[in-house]
Amino acid sequence: MMFGTSGIRGEFGTEITAELALNAGRAVASEGASRVVVGRDVRPTGRILTDAVASGLQECGADVLDLGVAPTPTVARAVEWHDADMGIVVTASHNPAADNGLKFWDGAGRAIVGERQRALADRIERGEYDIRPWNEIGSHDTVSDAVERHVDAIADEDAALDLDVVVDVGNGTGTVTADALRRMGCRVRTLDADPNGSFPSRSNEPTEGSCARLSTVVAGSDAEIGVAHDGDADRMMAVTESGTFVPGDVLLAVFAQEAASPGEEVAVPIDTSIAVTEALKAVGATTTYTRVGDGHVADRTTNDGVVFGGEPSGAWIWPSEAPCPDGPLAAVRLATLVARRGSLDDIVAEIPTAPIRRGNVETEARESVVNRVRGCVAGRYRNTTALDGVRVDVDDGWFLVRASGTEPLVRVTAEAGTEDRVKLLFRTARRLVDQAAADIEMKV
Repeated sequence: MMFGTSGIRGEFGTEITAELALNAGRAVASEGASRVVVGRDVRPTGRILTDAVASGLQECGADVLDLGVAPTPTVARAVEWHDADMGIVVTASHNPAADNGLKFWDGAGRAIVGERQRALADRIERGEYDIRPWNEIGSHDTVSDAVERHVDAIADEDAALDLDVVVDVGNGTGTVTADALRRMGCRVRTLDADPNGSFPSRSNEPTEGSCARLSTVVAGSDAEIGVAHDGDADRMMAVTESGTFVPGDVLLAVFAQEAASPGEEVAVPIDTSIAVTEALKAVGATTTYTRVGDGHVADRTTNDGVVFGGEPSGAWIWPSEAPCPDGPLAAVRLATLVARRGSLDDIVAEIPTAPIRRGNVETEARESVVNRVRGCVAGRYRNTTALDGVRVDVDDGWFLVRASGTEPLVRVTAEAGTEDRVKLLFRTARRLVDQAAADIEMKV
């Protein structure tokens, strides 16, 4: 079993099985968790895995509080609401319908990273579990009010927002957003709000391409903004009143600039655009870089002076409200910002941007490829960083090569001051990856 950037994830029936879920539950309880909140997204395989993980927890003495179908941030918040030791969400987040997985949350509602991940993985690999006798097994109770509590937590009923908003639920769990915005006085239209774990309406990941219908609907209506979620609603992306999709780096800069004051920091992953750094300079704040993955960003937001954390993929964390990415909270924050400041088109236009390119190279040897690239650039470039993969900074830009934590891909990112320069940097990085992959393949 391998933890990626956000828990365990893969194809159901091959990489992700009921046996794996059972053992994950056993491991969590055997590592000392005595009270665990569990929930799942709308995938049809979710119930099988939830039943299995709950059985493993109970078998090793942990009490289970089962939220049923709920957004990932709802489950993360419920850990603290119910004074639990951990939370487990059965979800593959923005991955295709054939996938599923498990996300793990600590007692504060933060994604577990580092040593705690390794301890769980090691225990599962060893198969060592503290299975209890029949009279010491854990209990199993259902919780029916978690989603309503999430709405209560994020909806300011005194806000009286005079906005028209379109919410693209994408057949996932994100109706929390529509409920919260309506409670705040917004006029809300939903797209594909019926739960359907095959995600028939669009790709499960809210990208510019998958949000094309949302853009068309917003542009052809009186809506001031449109928002879209992935299947478990931990991500949120947006379109402006003209139907223009807001790139993740730009939305991150908007949220960061709004959250930070002079001298404060914003946690961002190392693949983030310099647009965020420049936007923060304008308000006297700075960025602090982390490895890619919302768990690493969330972990950094526990540091003094870090007031916000985000990823260009759509994960937004306000640590003073919740230590996890919360798509519905992000939608409420964006609606509140637009109600106060006006046109989202105008707000976005104020963010300085530079050309940025992102791409992927498919390879089963992703870690080996990245290690080989790291060795190649070490003697060729003066300014390199190995925080996550390898990043190379040059006078007028940078490129990053890193292994995906969830898929058999090497991710390549480049940014520079001009389109020609970013194309050159991207081609350079891509050639390094292709050559490394070819060299490794020849040795096999």
